[in-house]
Amino acid sequence: MKLWTLATFCAASLLILSGCGGNSPKPADEIKIDKTLPVVRLTETGTFVDMNAVAFEWRAIEDERVNGIYIYKQNMTQEASELSHYKTIDNRFTTHYLDNEIKPDTAYTYSFKTFSKEAESQMSEAKVINSLPVLQSVVWIQSIQNMPRTAKIIWRPHTNQKVKSYIIERRTLEEEKWSKIATVDGRLNAEFIDVDLKDEYVYKYRVLVLTYDGITSTPSEIVQVVTKALPISIKHIVATTNLPRKIEINWEKSTTEDFSFYHLYKSETSDGTYELIAKLYNPTFTDVIEEDGKEYFYRVSAVEKNGLESIHDKISIQGITLIKPEIPSLVEAKVVDNKIEIKWNNKDTRVKKYTVIKKAKTGWFDAKDEEFVDITGKKFLDPEIGPNITYYYQVFAIDEFGIKSEPSIEVEIKTPNTVANNVKKEEPKELSKKTQSKEVEVIVPTQDFN
Repeated sequence: MKLWTLATFCAASLLILSGCGGNSPKPADEIKIDKTLPVVRLTETGTFVDMNAVAFEWRAIEDERVNGIYIYKQNMTQEASELSHYKTIDNRFTTHYLDNEIKPDTAYTYSFKTFSKEAESQMSEAKVINSLPVLQSVVWIQSIQNMPRTAKIIWRPHTNQKVKSYIIERRTLEEEKWSKIATVDGRLNAEFIDVDLKDEYVYKYRVLVLTYDGITSTPSEIVQVVTKALPISIKHIVATTNLPRKIEINWEKSTTEDFSFYHLYKSETSDGTYELIAKLYNPTFTDVIEEDGKEYFYRVSAVEKNGLESIHDKISIQGITLIKPEIPSLVEAKVVDNKIEIKWNNKDTRVKKYTVIKKAKTGWFDAKDEEFVDITGKKFLDPEIGPNITYYYQVFAIDEFGIKSEPSIEVEIKTPNTVANNVKKEEPKELSKKTQSKEVEVIVPTQDFN
């Protein structure tokens, strides 16, 4: 008789047994034994064992009195288990049986009886089988270290053709239980890449194989992965506070091995939203700002070749553009010898010169503005004045960078009718001789000119 492989045997047995459901007969409570009924005898190679199935093949039953076969089964690993009726085959022509209610690596005992309408045969010789243990997992597995927020494991494909896929399990040092994180289909597939992991963190992995009939193997050897650390944070960041309309930021050069470039962030407040303003390859940057005394906060990070960025939200450095010069303080405003004399004080050592703005109001709708620049002293004489005219003066301080202070308070002077009309087109010049002051009407905001 030609022997089948277990796979072919199982398929055929399922077809034969598909019609054996319903109200199949069971052994009677009071068993009547007929020793003349044939006893089931397995063929020489009549037992086929797998991890989750066992199949039997016996010699054909020729006795026409036989209606079918009773199958008895016992799980040897269970203490309370005993040999008892398990299945009924109600066709004497059947010569094969498949049991797929089997646990891997478990011992079972089977026995068989034929039965007629009135009686049962003697019990056949007991057959003890042990199902196959589950497959061993892959025999070689390796991890790839120091990857950015990623872990990679590779293994040698399993040699058993029954392998359908690989189950990947993972846990951390803080976790006690393994978690299934992925299934890799295909026996010949041999790698898995885990992403979105923590930086500089330890992960453990193992692989189990899954067969086409749903059996999971023992776990493989455990491998460990440590993800790549973030770049070293930038140190010694400094920002200027004394440069005109710009802020220079400098920092210590990155010592990260795989360094690629820097990111520079900027915010108007120390705890505000920081905007990325520059990608830099050198540890310096000049931020040009068209405002005086403008304050900004900066953060710097190092970025490595894989895109990992150092921690940079712990240190914020303040930079300020050079503030405006000190506002001149007016101390005196009067008419002296047909000239208006303005005096002021300023203690700011940055100031190199002054500018005076003059406004003249000669009527309801007539006004004139003039600007006098490059005044190096702290006094201004205006000879171009006329009688009965209201004049307004403001003084600005200018430093070496051309930065102009805010204006001084505005002083208002109305000349008397007795003042000679000295208005000319040329630039006013200071007189060298001593002059005597005349009584005039001076109107200024509240200010002490002493």
